Amino acid sequence: VTRAPALRHTGICRILSEGVRVIYTMTLNPALDYVMHPLTLDMGYTNRSSSEELHCGGNGINISTLLKEVGTPSIAMGIAAGFTGDYLLKRLQEKGISSNFVCLDNGFTRINVKLNGIVMTMCNGMGPKISEKKVYELLDRMDVIGAGDTLVLTGSIPNSLPSDMYDQIMKRFAGRGIQFVVDAPGQLLMDSLPAHPFLIKPNNHEVGRIYGVNIESPEECMPYAHKLQEEGARNVIISCGGHGSLLLDENGAEHIVPTARIRLVNATGAGDSMVGGFLSMVTRGADYDTALVFASACGTATAASKGIANRNKINRVVTALYKKMGRAIPGIIANDMQIAKDAAAAREVDSKQQEAAAQFEAAKGIAGGN
Repeated sequence: VTRAPALRHTGICRILSEGVRVIYTMTLNPALDYVMHPLTLDMGYTNRSSSEELHCGGNGINISTLLKEVGTPSIAMGIAAGFTGDYLLKRLQEKGISSNFVCLDNGFTRINVKLNGIVMTMCNGMGPKISEKKVYELLDRMDVIGAGDTLVLTGSIPNSLPSDMYDQIMKRFAGRGIQFVVDAPGQLLMDSLPAHPFLIKPNNHEVGRIYGVNIESPEECMPYAHKLQEEGARNVIISCGGHGSLLLDENGAEHIVPTARIRLVNATGAGDSMVGGFLSMVTRGADYDTALVFASACGTATAASKGIANRNKINRVVTALYKKMGRAIPGIIANDMQIAKDAAAAREVDSKQQEAAAQFEAAKGIAGGN
C-alpha cells in the first residue's frame, strides 16, 4: 500500500512505523467552536459577553483529543479549508495530535457560535463546498488504514457530499479487517448497520427518535439496543445523560453503569469522549465492562469541563464512579492513573527547575549590571 502524501504531523510516521493498531477518526465537517458567556441574551439588542473561548470542534477531532489525553495513538483525518482550517490544523499540531487532512482551495472551515448563558444557544456554520476531486483525494489518503485498525465515522455530513458518504466509505474499505465505529444521528446510523460496525453509540433521545418512543433510563433503552444489534451492530452503547449508560456487547452480555455526580459545565463533546474512552480501553485489552465504566468517566469528566476533559479530571471521575459502585478500580486503569500521576509530577519538577534557572540567570544579569 502506498501511503498518502502531505502528512500533517511527524507523529504519524512514528505511529505507523511502530506497527501498532491505530485509531483513525474522520471529521468531514470540522469547526472552530467560539464559546461566549453572555451576561444577558436579548434578541434585537447588543449583548455583552463576560468571557470567550475558542476550541477545535468536530466529533472526530474531539475523540482524537480525548485519546491523546489518555495516551492512546490516533490519527485525525478530514477536510479543512481557509484561514480557519489553517488555525485548526495548527492547534492540533500544537497539542501533539497527528492529523492528515485534505485542504480545500476555496472556502473556509466553519465557525460554530455557542452562547453559554442560562441555557446553551448555538448557531452552527454550514461549512465549505467540497469538490468530487477532493473527496477522491481523501479516499486515497485513507488507503493507509489496514487490518486491525479502527476507523471512526462520526458527526454530520456536509451538504455538498452524498448523504450516504459513510456507507460508501465502509463499502470501499470492506474486507480489509478494519473495525468501523459509527456515531451518527438517525438514518445515517441505521444505514451503517448492514456493514456490521464494531461499535455504535447513540444517546437515548436519538434512539427514541429512531423508534418513535420516549425512553430515559438504560433499562428502558436496553430492548432497543437489542434491536440495533439485530440490525447488524456488534457492540451498542447508549448514553442516557444523568441516568447512566448501557453497553450490549457482541457476546450478548448486558452492562449498565451509573453516572458520577458532577456540576454540568458544557455537555459538548461528552458523547465523543465516551467513544474515545471506550476505544482506548478496548484497544489495550480491557474487558467490555471496564471499557464502559472508563468511557462513562471520560464522558462525565468532559461534561464537567469547558472543553475535552484533561487526564486529572478523568482520574477524579473514575475514582468517584468506582466508589459509587462499591468496586475496586481495575489494574489496567489504576496503572494508567499512576503513570499519568507520575508524569504530571515529573512535569511539575521540570517546570520548577526551569523557573529556578531563569530566576538565577536574571539575578546574574542584575549583579553583572551593578
